Amino acid sequence: MIDKNAMTTPAARKPIMTLYSGTSDPWSQRTRIVLFEKDIDCQIVEVDIAKKPRELGELNPYNQVPTMVDRDLVLYESNIINEYLDERLPHPPLMPVDPVSRARARLMLVRFDRDWYSLIGIITGGDKKSATRARHTLRDGLTVISPIFKEQPFTLGEEFSLVDCSLAPLLWRLDHWNIELPRQAKPILDYAAKLFQRKSFKLSLTEAEKAMRSSSR
Repeated sequence: MIDKNAMTTPAARKPIMTLYSGTSDPWSQRTRIVLFEKDIDCQIVEVDIAKKPRELGELNPYNQVPTMVDRDLVLYESNIINEYLDERLPHPPLMPVDPVSRARARLMLVRFDRDWYSLIGIITGGDKKSATRARHTLRDGLTVISPIFKEQPFTLGEEFSLVDCSLAPLLWRLDHWNIELPRQAKPILDYAAKLFQRKSFKLSLTEAEKAMRSSSR
């Protein structure tokens, strides 16, 4: 079972893995979704971005979250962490088995990062004009892919994958970012509602992330 808290007794067995995780960034959340999807024995250390612990900078030269420690291995960049977890603990698999489908999945993850995740800093901290433009770009991009979910339950088809783990945190934050999808995007909104009911997604939410939805209603 994943322990979100520090160990409470000296005799308690410390998990082999430790994840340094932000409390409100989507990069950290998509890694937490993977942890809970696979029920990995891992200690999650919640990091205050305004007051990062010294050990984070010692582990990660970029001093960023998420950062994963697995014995002597230190990993950063959430997509790298997520693929490592999927390969290290392959059940349930979160990437396709065949090389062609895996390559396509990786391309989707790269496009999400370049096209949409790259907008987050502008949406949350840019000037008003740039933030509005970024919101429209994200809205339009999600609307374009929405028809996929008329034909299949998940992004790659019948099975939940790392691509869904990456898309879910963005969809969760739409209301918080004042992004309203048009009516023709209903398939992706239905898909989002299904993701939000998934056990791993619910468990991944921090208190700050829960507040993103409750405060916008």
